[in-house]
Amino acid sequence: MRRVLADSTFLRVYVLLALALLLTFGLALLGLAMVDQVRREHHREQLAEAPMRLLAERLATLPPEAHGDWLASQARRLDMTPTVLPVEAVSLNYFARARLERDRVLVHSRGEQGWRLQYLLAGGERLLQVDLASLSEHQLRGLTELLGEWLAEVPVDERHARLERVSRGSIPVSLSDAAPSGLDAYQLNRLADGEVVIRLLPGRWSMAMYLALPQEAGSATWLAIGPVEAFEPMPGSLQLLLVVILLAVLGATIYLIVRGVEARMARLELAATRIAAGRLDTRVKVESGDFLGRLGMAFNGMATQVQSLLRAQQDMIRAVSHELRTPVARIRFAVQMVEDMTDDPAIRRQLQGIDGDIEELDGLIDEILTYARLGSDAVNGREMEASLVDGRAMAERVIEALSPLHGHLAIALAEGPEVEAMAEPRYLQRALQNLVANACRHARSRVIIRLHAEPRLVRIDVEDDGPGVPAGERLAIFKPFARLDDSRTRSSGGYGLGLSIVQKVMAWHGGSVAVDESPELGGARFTLLLPQRLGQGPGEGPAPTPA
Repeated sequence: MRRVLADSTFLRVYVLLALALLLTFGLALLGLAMVDQVRREHHREQLAEAPMRLLAERLATLPPEAHGDWLASQARRLDMTPTVLPVEAVSLNYFARARLERDRVLVHSRGEQGWRLQYLLAGGERLLQVDLASLSEHQLRGLTELLGEWLAEVPVDERHARLERVSRGSIPVSLSDAAPSGLDAYQLNRLADGEVVIRLLPGRWSMAMYLALPQEAGSATWLAIGPVEAFEPMPGSLQLLLVVILLAVLGATIYLIVRGVEARMARLELAATRIAAGRLDTRVKVESGDFLGRLGMAFNGMATQVQSLLRAQQDMIRAVSHELRTPVARIRFAVQMVEDMTDDPAIRRQLQGIDGDIEELDGLIDEILTYARLGSDAVNGREMEASLVDGRAMAERVIEALSPLHGHLAIALAEGPEVEAMAEPRYLQRALQNLVANACRHARSRVIIRLHAEPRLVRIDVEDDGPGVPAGERLAIFKPFARLDDSRTRSSGGYGLGLSIVQKVMAWHGGSVAVDESPELGGARFTLLLPQRLGQGPGEGPAPTPA
């Protein structure tokens, strides 16, 4: 039952972990989507940096009163709406202001209306704002021409320095004295005529723009912009692979952690099972100071306290039983002296009754001492001295001892093969004798002992034709001093400890005792189950060595 509960607990843990992994899977997909969104925004900012810096540089060369006319002309030329605004007139949060102050371009999506670009002009008091519906070939040509015009304003040796001020690594921009490679004759002729040539690069989602800048002696300097690559989102298969790898690593880590916890919990469960079976010296190995380590220390403290209390109880029972023997012996001696001093039949009958009561009391003391001794051995973790026992010879000795005391009964050993078992001979015979004696007290005419050799198990049945044991009382009769309300009462004899002693003997051997209905005789059938291979404590230690 405990194992089933533990398995169900860990099953719930694994279900929760599976749900956690599914949640992690969803969060990982969301995280990858967010990463793609950040990459997309970064790509847009890189594309916008060079044009915005170019416009800002052009504005810096003009007087403030000419800005309006120049911006209006560029709006018609570039199919966009550039404006210059005071910084205070624009609603910006802290992070947007910080990005602008770091010379970055802000790109805002306006839905169906397109995009809004913002860039802080020199001085930090004014903001260049550009609204555009979309990026088109017309705008690319216009921006390339604008860059070419701005570079052509300065001597050749200053063009590279001016170019560095607008590019700064965002988009590849270069000047070369050689014509661009990969262009056909038609495109070269267009370049020679001062046109902008836009070339789609084969096999790549990118393009490049070329423009010829005039130079001394009729030669030209070639301006190349690009390649300007389109944004490529992370492929879905790669996203899925990354998520699967993440989940695999996370799942393996969680599994190893849970397996470690489960193994430690299994050891704790095993220790609890051993203690429940009577092996009270069992302790849990404390490996760390975490919550399981603290649980193990608390468990060990509990086991030590239980063992101490039971040891004190057993010592007290044994001491009291020993102390009772002295007054009982004195009473017996006094009764014998009185019996020798009188010949009155009535007095002698009374004395004989007293002597019988003393015999009963003496037997009860012997039973209590046996019960206490078995309990003490279990509490102290004492190993039994097991040897190979001949089951049929042991049963015959029990029959031989009890038959003269129950002459009206037929006590028989059923036919069967020879049965041998590893056990402590004296205690196993005591258990069988208690069961047969109990059967004799309640049988009407017959008591049968049956021995069975099963795989890894020896089974001994003791059956009688008495009234049997009610199903609701079959567990209670093994408790100390327990009695039933039917025919199995004090009038039938016994002290209420015989079956408890049987149970302790079998638990010490790692076996068990049970009672049900005899299918042949109709009375009670008591069954002893004795493992062939014994373990430590009650069935869980090293196998005993044959004597």
